[in-house]
Amino acid sequence: MRESDCIFCKLASGEIPTTTLYEDEDFKVILDLSPASKGHALIIPKEHYKNIYDLDETIAAKAMVLAKRMVIRLTEVLHCEGYNIVQNNNEVAGQTVFHFHMHLIPRYEGDKVGLGWKMGELTEQDKQEILEKLKK
Repeated sequence: MRESDCIFCKLASGEIPTTTLYEDEDFKVILDLSPASKGHALIIPKEHYKNIYDLDETIAAKAMVLAKRMVIRLTEVLHCEGYNIVQNNNEVAGQTVFHFHMHLIPRYEGDKVGLGWKMGELTEQDKQEILEKLKK
């Protein structure tokens, strides 16, 4: 199902032109118009899913396989040194377009791409609390 007011539904359907790197019956892979680095691409399902919580499990599995294939091929083409595969869920986690998508971000030595976080510490109390709640 597609949503008429979703920009990624319009990109995936071809209603809005894109630089398409790959396309099949389930996905379109396009170059990001606001790239973090040269070759930054997006994997967009053709059907609308708000985020990973709504994503069909079969599509989720296909998305990860496609990400692997694209990263391998793009590494050959771009000669980058590494990749970040980023997928944000909900506004607090940085999601700005509410249509599931994955960012494939090539990494180059000294590129200054700003991904990261301040490292914390796993406390014994947090560990036990999480493990106990998972058992319920």
